[in-house]
Amino acid sequence: MVRRVDPLLVITNSEAGTADEESLDTALAVLREQTSVEVAATSDPGELDSVLHRAGTRRIVVAGGDGSLHAVIKALYRRHDLARSVLALLPLGTGNDFARGTGIPLDVEEAAHVILKGRVAPMDIVVDELGGIVVNNVHVGAGAQASRRGAAWKDRLHTVGVGKVNLGKLGYPIGALLTAWDPPTLRLRVEIDGKVVNDLDSPVLMVAVGNGSSVGGGTELTPEADPADGLMDVMISRATGPLGRFVYAARLGIGAHLESDDVSYLRGRSVSISGESFWCSADGEIYGPERQRTWHVEPAAYSMVLP
Repeated sequence: MVRRVDPLLVITNSEAGTADEESLDTALAVLREQTSVEVAATSDPGELDSVLHRAGTRRIVVAGGDGSLHAVIKALYRRHDLARSVLALLPLGTGNDFARGTGIPLDVEEAAHVILKGRVAPMDIVVDELGGIVVNNVHVGAGAQASRRGAAWKDRLHTVGVGKVNLGKLGYPIGALLTAWDPPTLRLRVEIDGKVVNDLDSPVLMVAVGNGSSVGGGTELTPEADPADGLMDVMISRATGPLGRFVYAARLGIGAHLESDDVSYLRGRSVSISGESFWCSADGEIYGPERQRTWHVEPAAYSMVLP
């Protein structure tokens, strides 16, 4: 007996490359064996909103990476449609950190089978005081600076080459190297559920607020974070000296940074950061400079198909 599957609306990036299109075709062949599927390619928020407007009761499949998932969830949240939505994911991105953290297979054919046979689970999101949302992770300090510098270099190098064959992909490694050489040290007050856990007299290298466990394609910045537990995980690194930064980076690379004395790891439902001017990287989106920011968790904000 073939299990009935709800109709699917697959949302993809109209600028996806040939390899992604081939992977998507493979996944669509699996899905279409058991249900009706419409594919909608979007390239900007306006097109995305138009597609979501006609989604109806169909399950929404995001064919893309963490940025694409963030864009769809943000659009649904702003439309006040997120709570009644059921989402699924075909991981076609570079990092795919949300998929890694939730056990969704990185092989798109296997991920398609999860969409057909998986369970529907409630998932949290993180929301700031301005209504901005975080699906996976937001961090300030060294990581955000690396992302900011990398994005600038990516734009510069994108013009060196022809079409998709260019040096743009070198931007983020360059940003990481520049930040490692000259990382920011920030004096920040961090409050969790109204309690001060770091004050201005304790400089920090970075602060991460995790709904999911990893960033950057598998670096487990907040390794114990669970996007369905109703809490945010907060990692504070005070490794501001040259040796401390080196040790922190080495331990972060092997997932052992929580063992360091200059790292704090806590949980809460509300997180506020204030103090010196800082930049934020939220699901890869960079914004700032800021002097104060507050985030809170909204439990069971939407539903996702998981293994």
